[in-house]
Amino acid sequence: MAKVTVLMPVWRGERPERFRLALRSATVEQTRPPDELIVAVDGELIPELQDIVDKVERGAYGPARVIRSPRHQGAAKTLQMGLLAAKGEIVARADSDDHYRPQRLAKQLEIMAREDLDLLGCTMQEFSDESNLGQGILRRRPLGHQDILDYLPKHTPFHHPTVVFRREVALAVGGYQELDRMEDYWLWQRMLASGAKSANVSEILVDYRVDADLFERRGGLKLFKSDYFMQKVLLNDGMITRPRFVRNLILRGGYRICPVSIRRLGYRLFVEES
Repeated sequence: MAKVTVLMPVWRGERPERFRLALRSATVEQTRPPDELIVAVDGELIPELQDIVDKVERGAYGPARVIRSPRHQGAAKTLQMGLLAAKGEIVARADSDDHYRPQRLAKQLEIMAREDLDLLGCTMQEFSDESNLGQGILRRRPLGHQDILDYLPKHTPFHHPTVVFRREVALAVGGYQELDRMEDYWLWQRMLASGAKSANVSEILVDYRVDADLFERRGGLKLFKSDYFMQKVLLNDGMITRPRFVRNLILRGGYRICPVSIRRLGYRLFVEES
């Protein structure tokens, strides 16, 4: 079976107890542990986080390397730094505040090999400090490759913290590139446009942490600029028509400027797969 690298970024704003949970669940608690863990450090850390990173380097979570940026540079550059350093043929994304179910890697790697996939995600389930694991709202995406392609103009067809992908396929299209809060969407679009074979698993393999500010962070002009860029990419690549381009921008513009309560409801009704 192909070797796998778990790629997890961390920055000074993360909470140490969440970071520990994510590290354990993504590595030593997996029934099929990764061949290596890369922690990509985005700038200077607070002492409590640095202590955990030191333990990573000492092998507390299995074979691991720490890649550091001397200053805060954002998600895309940090992930690209880790992607370039990875030695595994398969890269499994993991965030520093989520929880990964024990069968996550074993299940996804088996499906990747059996179906000869380049890109694979899964269903995830929400949790928070106020709710237990296994009790939250499900977040689904289309399962089959053609359904994923059909969904792509509407929204990102993969949940970023759930994805495993072939490193060389991602690097062949440039890897992670800067696009505010949409660096993953843009990478999936380029991979799919290049012919990458994809799927999602219906099984819940990742627990996704949500907080009170989640939908507030999804509003504003800056994110609408990212929307505009992505829709132009889809239009120029022939994935959407010009009328669909205009329609998507109207819908996304309304989503970005509406009140948070409406944004939350709109996401539940029109973005998530039922």
